[in-house]
Amino acid sequence: MSRARVAAAMADRSSPASRSAHALIDRLAANGMQHVVVCPGSRSQALALAAASAAERGLLTLHVRIDERSAAFLALGLARGSGRPVAVITTSGTAVANLHPAMLEAWHSGDPVIALTADRPAELRGTGSNQTTRQPGIFGPATVWETDVEAPLDREGVESESVTLADLAFAHASGETDGQAGPVHLNLAYREPLSGVVADVDVPPVEERVRVAREPRVLELPRGPLTVVVAGTGAGLEAERVARAAGWPLIAEVTSGSRFGPQLVPAYRRVIAESGLADAVERVLLFGRPNLSREVPRLLARTDIDLVLVGPHGAEPVDPHARARRADAVTVAGAPDSDEIAWARQWIGLGRAAAAETEDADPAYQGGGEKLTPAQQSKLMRAELAATRAPVTRRALVEAVWRSTWPHDRLWFAASRLVREADGVLPGKKVPVFSSRGLAGIDGTISSAIGVASAASRSERSATGTTRVLIGDLALLHDVGGLFVPEGEARPRVQLVVGNDGGGTIFDGLEVGQTADRGAFERVMITPQRVEIAALATAYGWEHQVVSTRGDLDRALTSPPAGLSILEIPLAR
Repeated sequence: MSRARVAAAMADRSSPASRSAHALIDRLAANGMQHVVVCPGSRSQALALAAASAAERGLLTLHVRIDERSAAFLALGLARGSGRPVAVITTSGTAVANLHPAMLEAWHSGDPVIALTADRPAELRGTGSNQTTRQPGIFGPATVWETDVEAPLDREGVESESVTLADLAFAHASGETDGQAGPVHLNLAYREPLSGVVADVDVPPVEERVRVAREPRVLELPRGPLTVVVAGTGAGLEAERVARAAGWPLIAEVTSGSRFGPQLVPAYRRVIAESGLADAVERVLLFGRPNLSREVPRLLARTDIDLVLVGPHGAEPVDPHARARRADAVTVAGAPDSDEIAWARQWIGLGRAAAAETEDADPAYQGGGEKLTPAQQSKLMRAELAATRAPVTRRALVEAVWRSTWPHDRLWFAASRLVREADGVLPGKKVPVFSSRGLAGIDGTISSAIGVASAASRSERSATGTTRVLIGDLALLHDVGGLFVPEGEARPRVQLVVGNDGGGTIFDGLEVGQTADRGAFERVMITPQRVEIAALATAYGWEHQVVSTRGDLDRALTSPPAGLSILEIPLAR
């Protein structure tokens, strides 16, 4: 039988659902999508099998998860790590609703997640059909684009319609259309038969499509106003580059990826709160999403400053009075004058002085570099030995993790007490940092971090470096399903560094800790737990180690196991 007749026979056995699904996934891959996450389900079988076929042909990497919430956060991490849209596939009904937390985070932080949700055709909706609910619009405003797609009919043109749909979804998720990247929802109705043998689908090269991209908005800023650069989560290298080129002070949160360079203001919280310099600020360049302190929001809430939002900020940027100017990039003419140089020196000098005041003094030796006597040497050695045997504090933990992380690594901060500790004390360092600060929720931390690690492994063609996750015990338990990685999938080097203080002790530092009834406060706020994390690690196939001294902590961080591991550190309340 000729190839043409074989292809025709196979086409006769395929279904419109299968042909449209294959064209959709292949076209998304042709646009540049590198990863797809699949949750098993009946109504979505055409999409799942199309994703498996694309992976087998080397078009993308396939990830499979049984929990839709974990799957969506995995897709979010993959999107953030790769910088490209990532699709997550689910069946109908409650499976779709489980994507909502990650879709909300993606909307607020501008992550290009594409939800491909299978649905019943129109004639079965509203009839009580099993696993059928009102899926169109289920994510409310938390998408940059969404559409309800009718079930494909058995006619010519199914593939071309899917190609157009894929192009639109990719463009909207990437922010090509209006500059706002974020989550997209394609609600895809399918009629039975839901799958079948699929011949080659007609997916033309992407070069045949003319991308309609918006011109970037570049704002030229004049010299003169006393300016600071503020970098929140997602700011990245650009915030530091602008601050350095312009000669302006840089206030960078620890999750920004901008916390380094000559313009960095260490201990920025104290400088803002205590020096009075913040009162003189006339202009703020804001990159990313800052929400780790109370001092920065107070500065941004002033009505007399010129607030300029630079780069991506998510769908709801930090703009207290809804009057900020927006720009994709900024340019600054000329060199800083003497007033601007003095302005930056004040900020940086006060920051360095404040940071020095908070450093732990060495109890063994306070000298200035002169030669030590034998007695002094002996005293210093005893002090160093005692330090390695000392119990781990929260500050010692965040400093050790920061010290052990390098540019070829990745560091994910969970929303917990530890990230605030880190923001208050850590010095500048140029390392890739990630965190879900769009809504600052604790959900999906493990899944998202595995996504970042997996994206790095693909882009670098090898699993270089370690992805460390600094996480509290409750954030770990909230995404315990994220520990599940199916057989046959790559296991990147991920080290969960768990500060275990037995509950949500972050609430101890809030007003409620001093005003609430102690018994009620313990039960409904702290939520004490005694889960055996070692048993969880064994159940999910992760290596596990407990350390309680600073010396053991340093050794465990600098030599993490290959693959997936949990490093547990007991902390005092």
